Amino acid sequence: MKRVLIIAFVSLFAAMVSIPDSSACTGITLRSSDGTPVYARTIEWGGSDLNSQYVVVPRGYLQQSYTPEGINGMKFKAVYGYVGFAVEQKEFIAEGLNEAGLSAGLFYFPSYGKYSDYDTLCIDKCIADLQLVPMILGSCKNIDEVIEKVRSVVVVSVDPRASTVHWRFADTTGRQVVLEIIDGEVNFYENRLGVLTNSPSFEWQMTNLNNYVNLYAGGADAKEIGGVRLAPFGAGSGMLGLPGDVTPPSRFVRAAFYQATAPVQDNAQDAVLQAFQILNNFDIPVGVEFKDRKVPADIPSATQWTSATDVKNRIIYYRTMYNSAIRAIDLKKIDFGKVKYRAASLDETKRQPVIYVKIK
Repeated sequence: MKRVLIIAFVSLFAAMVSIPDSSACTGITLRSSDGTPVYARTIEWGGSDLNSQYVVVPRGYLQQSYTPEGINGMKFKAVYGYVGFAVEQKEFIAEGLNEAGLSAGLFYFPSYGKYSDYDTLCIDKCIADLQLVPMILGSCKNIDEVIEKVRSVVVVSVDPRASTVHWRFADTTGRQVVLEIIDGEVNFYENRLGVLTNSPSFEWQMTNLNNYVNLYAGGADAKEIGGVRLAPFGAGSGMLGLPGDVTPPSRFVRAAFYQATAPVQDNAQDAVLQAFQILNNFDIPVGVEFKDRKVPADIPSATQWTSATDVKNRIIYYRTMYNSAIRAIDLKKIDFGKVKYRAASLDETKRQPVIYVKIK
């Protein structure tokens, strides 16, 4: 069994190496009028079906990290129960929420991150990058604890050829941080904007926003130039110049403006629904990322799933490329002291349901 898991792990990383442009993620943050934060994101992977699962992890559940040598890294036991969305294998949680209200997720970060080199002398402190999210969800209840915990471990890559990732952590207070490991150095950035995509670094993305200081919601005023009257063709002309491509810098800018101009909703669930509507704009058709329609996988979308997390009410929502209906898992209804560990596919049927309207 251990050999099978290692092969699957290496296969995933080999795919990440061979299809470097097929991964993308977009994260946004909304607040309802009562101040409840909602953390939402997409996950893209155009190279294959990630076979994503939801994972329910009880308190006391013990796991061990992968290393380049096998499953022999640090052991970590869940102090807090949590629910996560895993990719490829149930151990690799890309997004999740724990019973204390801590949200954690990873985003691809190719070409810019670099973890510490693997050292067998620190093996009991080594945690694989794709297992940092479950370790943090099981260990921490707020951002201060996250920062302390991350600084006590060594994040490693199982395959140095593969893409690195960076992380978003957020809690019930609305505080949110981005973690990037560059040249082996751990960097935390306070993310007051609440947006995250992929490469380049978070600081670069924030600086790049200054290039779009001219954008604003609404329409531009008509004006005369040389005696000729110029007027907008339609609504939204104040956003003329907003980048529409799917590169990480363009998605970061677009997400920042869509988020900033969204009306504030009355309650958390309405904010969740609004987050899904906003993130519809970031769905990536699977054919966009590959030349000459040479798509390597039989999947309907590169955006494989979208999630939204209500940390105050402890609910995590999702929809997938196979079913656009929004589903939810309420952590308050789970007894994490008694529930058994469970991993199950996000979709029972991998095809979009079509409901016919009955006309009488």
